[in-house]
Amino acid sequence: MNSVSEQLYEIGWDEWFDAQAHEKGLAGHRLARVVAVDRDQLLVIDESGEYRAKLAGRFQYMAEQPSDFPCVGDWVCIQYSGSDQFGIIHDVVPRKSFLRRKAAGDTIAYQMIASNIDVALIVQSCHFDFNVNRLERYLVMVRNGHVHPVVLLTKTDLVSPEALRQLIKELRSSGIDTEVIALSNVTGDGVDTVREILHSGKTYCLLGSSGVGKSTLINNLIGRHIHETKTVSGTGEGRHATVRRELIVLNNGAMLIDNPGMREFGILGAKEGIGSSYADIYALSSHCKYSDCSHSNEPGCAVLSAIENGNLSRSHYQNFIKLRGESEFHDLSNLEKRNKDKAFGRYIKSAKKDLEIFRR
Repeated sequence: MNSVSEQLYEIGWDEWFDAQAHEKGLAGHRLARVVAVDRDQLLVIDESGEYRAKLAGRFQYMAEQPSDFPCVGDWVCIQYSGSDQFGIIHDVVPRKSFLRRKAAGDTIAYQMIASNIDVALIVQSCHFDFNVNRLERYLVMVRNGHVHPVVLLTKTDLVSPEALRQLIKELRSSGIDTEVIALSNVTGDGVDTVREILHSGKTYCLLGSSGVGKSTLINNLIGRHIHETKTVSGTGEGRHATVRRELIVLNNGAMLIDNPGMREFGILGAKEGIGSSYADIYALSSHCKYSDCSHSNEPGCAVLSAIENGNLSRSHYQNFIKLRGESEFHDLSNLEKRNKDKAFGRYIKSAKKDLEIFRR
């Protein structure tokens, strides 16, 4: 197995990565973890501290898609000496878990958010940001990447205790059984509860819209202001502060990745995540009259019957149909794109061979 220093275990390395590095032939190489990515430069950390790094030319050439490049949280094989300006990254250790979304716009490809995360802290405000459908979308993405979710409801100081209870009730009635922690960065209520679930050597990632209090929460957890925050607007809504993803080591040894607020994120290749987030609907579907029931208008559909009987939330069902359709559409588009890319590659190889024959 790969022999690594104790300091690497303190920033998230474990036996699983040991086995992966050995299998990929990276045992004995210098390893570091990606802390931040700034365009073509990366900030990494190892037992000697933090330093800048860039990708080896061969690695860039061999990468087949953008998601192959290192992201925050990745473990990388690196070459570095004190006299070098940059460390050179030659490879990426396979990821244990990941957070990814469909790339923005019409591009059918994955965009990596972060990797090797133990727990995703999904942050929503109790005030203007609260949205069950968006939360379910986050849960699909998180569970699809084999990451454990916890929901943080912030800005409890802006709502009454009764209103907070109604929000949590709304989550539960929608089939969301994830742990929920309510907190206020203003009064400090609930912040200690968050601090208690952050364990040394584990990696956590904050997800949520802009202005929900992620950066302020980090400052409260650390006890000092290392992240810029912005004042709320007159309506109580927050303003965007974080501009890049960054891994921060907390005082107790836990690692926390902050993320810029995400305005939108498409679902691609998320069949497993949808299955986990909508397990109640899939359980009902086993009682449908037809095995290939689409749960739209078929007679004998157990899912539709549950909605009519009030045993299943209609909005929960509608969001399931929407996300399933979106995922299937993007998955099909991605498959078509890959087939076209392969066909084009075969055409190029054939053309080169024909050209060589012609030259002879």
